[in-house]
Parts: sequence; structure tokens; C-alpha cells
Amino acid sequence: MNRNSPSEIANAAPAGATLEGCLREAVACRARNDIRGEETAITRALSLDPMDLLALMLRADLLERQGKRHEAAQAFGAVVAVAPPVERLHPDLRPAVARAAAFRRQYGDELAAFLERKLSPHLGSLGDADVGRFRDSVDMMLGRGKRYESQAAIYQYPHLPAIEFFDRADFPWLDSFEQAAGEIRDEFLEVLKSEEGFAPYITYPPDVPHNQWVELNNSPRWSAFHLYKMGERIEANAGRCPRTMALLQDAPQPDLPGRTPSAMFSLLKPRTRIPPHNGVTNARLVVHLPLIVPEGCGFRVGNRTREWVPGKAWVFDDTIEHEAWNDSDKLRVVLIFDIWHPLLSAAERELVTALISSLNAFTGGAGRFEL
Repeated sequence: MNRNSPSEIANAAPAGATLEGCLREAVACRARNDIRGEETAITRALSLDPMDLLALMLRADLLERQGKRHEAAQAFGAVVAVAPPVERLHPDLRPAVARAAAFRRQYGDELAAFLERKLSPHLGSLGDADVGRFRDSVDMMLGRGKRYESQAAIYQYPHLPAIEFFDRADFPWLDSFEQAAGEIRDEFLEVLKSEEGFAPYITYPPDVPHNQWVELNNSPRWSAFHLYKMGERIEANAGRCPRTMALLQDAPQPDLPGRTPSAMFSLLKPRTRIPPHNGVTNARLVVHLPLIVPEGCGFRVGNRTREWVPGKAWVFDDTIEHEAWNDSDKLRVVLIFDIWHPLLSAAERELVTALISSLNAFTGGAGRFEL
């Protein structure tokens, strides 16, 4: 038989006690420097409502005054977690919530610095891949990073690891793209002279909800020159870029009828930001080969942020939340194309292709499954 401890009985809210009454008692005890009574009143208030913001603030403040820094950090963290967005907060509570957030940040910075000193001897002998993943784990533990998973907008293939940027060494065939980056760039610049064949990257019709794409929908600020689009070779464009097309023939592009292959020159105009979003399926990955990259451009996938370097390719999983920006006053251009996820076997790839074909057959041409 379980029995309550004497302290639990003493701190339990007595019959008929109210939250407001306990909070008033806590404030009164603080005014007369009755720490024990203040602690008991706060505990009783939280036993009535563990999510009450004011009671959590009072507990955090008490712990800080008692010099219990670690416990105070946890308590201030609870304040931040429970507090609604600042615009919904009563003006009188906003300074206290801001102080809670500041305390929590400072504590986290101190802890991070301490851990860095303690762990640095262990990190020096490890490879970049091991250190990178370990640092991500520490950032998530400290609240400086989020846990990002692959979240395909439409078709999620299970048991594939959520990797933001893949190891470039795993794609040796990209060497030929990087070696020909100058030629690819020259083909693009020749295309750019005529200003023909470019289309907005986002093209939702006006009667379709498009949420975060409102600013960029049907906008030339983010545009594309398609070489393959929705699985079809765009002959008028492809014929103008023979070197690029020849290289794409050797890439392991996925076969998702009506959707892939996909390849394009992606143009991001000055002072333009692409909002955070997720791709449609993790059965394929996305390759970026930067061609024109002014200063002030960046790209984030999950917790990892990188700057494009002209001629240096990378491979990433676009079903992990990602965003891009061009804060410069010049044009940014990247060759983008997709490839099969390397961890899918040949048999699995055939099955995925058959699945997409079957979905297309089901619609009888009346619609297309966006995969």
C-alpha cells in the first residue's frame, strides 16, 4: 500500500483551497521573508494547476533567490514552455517571461562552454562525421537545435535515415559535374542572354491554398529554366545545354513517371528568401551544383546551415525542413536535379517506379499524383 510522505501531506493543498488563495499566500510569505511558507504555498498552487504560469514564475524566482541555479534553470525553462506567444501575454507578465528566457539562455551558454572545455580532449582525434553528429546531439540536448526528421509531404519511404547533407565522398560520379562546372555555367549564361524559357518556380493556381508560398507564387523572384520537368525532357531548353544534358545522363536520376527526372537551373533574385518547407518524397535526394553565388546567400537543412561554393556540389534530403536565401543585390544560380536515394536497392527502386505507374493508371489520366 502506497503512503504519502509527511512532506507531501504538508504541501498538499488543503480541502477547499483555491489557486488564487495559494498564490496570494505565496506573495504574502515572500513579503515577510517566510521562505518555508512561500515554498509550501507555491507547491500547493502547482498541485492544483501544474501549468499555471504565475505559480511557475514564483517557483523559478524563489529558486533563483535561494541560489539553486540548476533547479532555477529547469523552473525558468518550464515558464518559457508554458507561456503563450508574447502577443497573447498580458503586458504585466511579459517582462517576467522575457527574464525567464534570458536566464535559460545564459544557463545554456554556460553549460555549453563547460561541456566544450570538458569534451574537447575527446573530440580532437575523431573524424568530422562523428564529431558533427555528436555536436548535433549536444545542441538538441541544450535546446540550441531541434530534432528534424524526414517528413515527406506525400510519399514517405520508411527506415531511411534522416540525413541533412550526405557525405560528398559517397557520390564519386559528381566529380564530372564539378570538373565541368565552368562549361555548365557558360551554357546557362548563354541561355540567360535571350531571357527565354524561364518560368516561376512556384506556380499554384489562384484557387488552390498555397500557405507559405504566397509571396513567391507565380513570381519571377524565384524562377527556373527546366531541362527535365515532371519526368519529361524539355526539348526546347535541353537542346541549348548539350554539355549539361550529357552529364545528367550519367546521374542516377529516379524514374517516377509523371514526376521525375527533374533538372533545372534555379534562379534566386536579390533580396529573396525561400521559406522553410519539405519535399514530397524521400525516395529521392536532391543535388545542388552552385554556379553563381554572390556573398550573402545561404542554405539550411534541419540544424545545418551551409554557404554555396561555386563548382562544389552537395546532396541533401529535401524532406527535412529546409530554406534558402539571397540577401545580396545580385542573382544566385544553382543547377538542381534529383537522384535515387542510394540506400534503396535496385528491387526497391523498381517497386517504387511500379507504384507511381499504378497510381497514374488509377487516375486514368484525369489527375496526377504529386510524388
